[in-house]
Amino acid sequence: MDLAPAAPAFDLGGGAPCLDLANTVSGRGRGAPVDRLAGYPDLIAWGVQGGLVDGETAAGLGRAAARRPAAAAAALGRARALREALFRLFAAAAAGRRPAPGDLAALNRALTAALPRLRLEDGGGAPYRWRWQGDGAAEPALDRVLWPVARSAAELLTSGDLAAVRECAAPDCRWLFLDRSRNRSRRWCAMATCGNRSKARRHYRRRGRAGG
Repeated sequence: MDLAPAAPAFDLGGGAPCLDLANTVSGRGRGAPVDRLAGYPDLIAWGVQGGLVDGETAAGLGRAAARRPAAAAAALGRARALREALFRLFAAAAAGRRPAPGDLAALNRALTAALPRLRLEDGGGAPYRWRWQGDGAAEPALDRVLWPVARSAAELLTSGDLAAVRECAAPDCRWLFLDRSRNRSRRWCAMATCGNRSKARRHYRRRGRAGG
């Protein structure tokens, strides 16, 4: 198992950790989508880049994965399974469809594992803050990165922001994002990529018709 640190090369433009996890697969509409979580170190790197785990906890996760590679591989499998359930849940919401019961059950299982680990901590004169049990431990739970993701998904599903969830209009992309534009008319996960490619395709089609 390769435990070298992964480069922080994830796109975190979804607007919520649960959507960012769903977007760790690129090109869902293509025949050969790319899974950006190729190994457990990628899951750690994704959590660090998204601010879901700090450096000390990430180092502990790396040590735990090195000592227990089979358990780390199983944790990665659970992360991928939760990711796919979240993708289907929020893609259904974006399309105005009811969620599949199995996907909601998968999120509820993740919440059952996560929420008992959430603690309130005295901020030492500052406001109280949330903390996950085991942070800073020499060997934190290998599912630690998933806990704030499950919480994020539950909060989004129960908030008014659910109506702002969109699926990228590019058929080969299908990334999810929160549309915070003024008139809620955003169509692309990013104009610089999917939006420009779509404009280029329309341009070439128009040229082709004109030339024909």
